[in-house]
Amino acid sequence: MKPVGTAWRPLAVYVAWVWLMAVFFAQVEIQIEGAAGWAASLPTWRISGHWALDLFWGGRPMTGYHAWVFPFMALVFFFPLAFSGRWQWRGAAQALAGLMLFWVVEDFAWFILNPAFGWSRFSPAHIPWHLRWWWGLPVDYWIGLLGSAGLLGWLVWRSTTDAPATPRSGSAP
Repeated sequence: MKPVGTAWRPLAVYVAWVWLMAVFFAQVEIQIEGAAGWAASLPTWRISGHWALDLFWGGRPMTGYHAWVFPFMALVFFFPLAFSGRWQWRGAAQALAGLMLFWVVEDFAWFILNPAFGWSRFSPAHIPWHLRWWWGLPVDYWIGLLGSAGLLGWLVWRSTTDAPATPRSGSAP
């Protein structure tokens, strides 16, 4: 059994890296979208008003931009699993947790760092594409943060409860 402190360290570095990537990507999106969030002014296709978008997309329209950028970032986070050639549930959980955290931090950073928004305009009155808010944040943020924290907590718990493999008595080392 490993101490909890040593189990958290690698994940803390991972989370810091995810935050850094999210801030950089937010800056890229600010340069692409400007003040027109959710690809409102981009030359891309758009589907809106479908029940599946309400269920899976928070009621926001699906755009060609988002149809490509979301899977691309998923491929980035799952790349280590593909590169190693070994599927591991822990690796998949870490990739999914990182991806969820990435999108929450990236979206929040987009608003806070965007000269057209900032803290003063981070509210439902100024952000029509986030339809549902709870405790001052879009509901999507709460879902992403709780999901990410749950997966990361599970990873830490698993790494502290796993016993090291020991040879059985009477077997060759």
